[in-house]
Amino acid sequence: MVLRYFLHKILLVFLFILLFAKQDVFAQQQVTIRGTVFNMYKTNVLEAVTVLSTSGKATVTDSNGNYVIVVNTTDSLSFSYLGKSTQNFPVSSMNSLTGFDIALHVGTDLKEVRVAPRNYHMDSLQNRKDYQKVFDYQKPGLTLTSPGQGLGVGFDLDAIINVFRFQKNRRMLAFQRRLIEEEEDNFVDHRFNRSLVKKITRFDDNDLDSFMVKYKPSYEFAKTTTDYEFYDYIKLAAKEYKQMKSKSEMRKTRLMREATE
Repeated sequence: MVLRYFLHKILLVFLFILLFAKQDVFAQQQVTIRGTVFNMYKTNVLEAVTVLSTSGKATVTDSNGNYVIVVNTTDSLSFSYLGKSTQNFPVSSMNSLTGFDIALHVGTDLKEVRVAPRNYHMDSLQNRKDYQKVFDYQKPGLTLTSPGQGLGVGFDLDAIINVFRFQKNRRMLAFQRRLIEEEEDNFVDHRFNRSLVKKITRFDDNDLDSFMVKYKPSYEFAKTTTDYEFYDYIKLAAKEYKQMKSKSEMRKTRLMREATE
């Protein structure tokens, strides 16, 4: 009886120790992650971004773009903004002391903004069709032929003649380059169109004309950026334009004042 009593006590003590040890392990597995969410250029913070862990915990960024969330070290975090979510980032790779800042690169759908004229793609396809021979043109070179009948391999006579048509070849290549440049320029105008820029910047006609000439993007930029990136570029460019215009007006006012003194 006495032995059984002591064994029962020892078992209870062991269970208490195991319970507290388990709670301590769980406590060590949780970590507080904080950070700031920016736009992709890190020029503005983003408010109301949802921060979600794989264990189901969530929070949102405040007006300064900051967030704080307590999660398990085995969790991953994702960031959702305007209905678009990022990939999952493992908490184990984050530093709880320095925080986890992120610049979101997610798309957005601005339905109220018309990006381009509706007939742009049709015009582009028609242009390709009308000048298909020019777009498909390649600089002539010597080609080998196989006549068969045991006659061996020879040169294509027409190809030899075309190689020496230097003037015609130069004209065709120049025409091809001009068509490609016009096509690229039309594509930039398709994305960077007047109605879109005016919708975003709210510029009057005079400022709008100057802005569109000064900040017209390159073809590569227009081709590779998402709508979100492209709209953000216009906003940042408009901000810079306004600052430069304000400085210019202040400089003119100062010079006029100095001239009258």
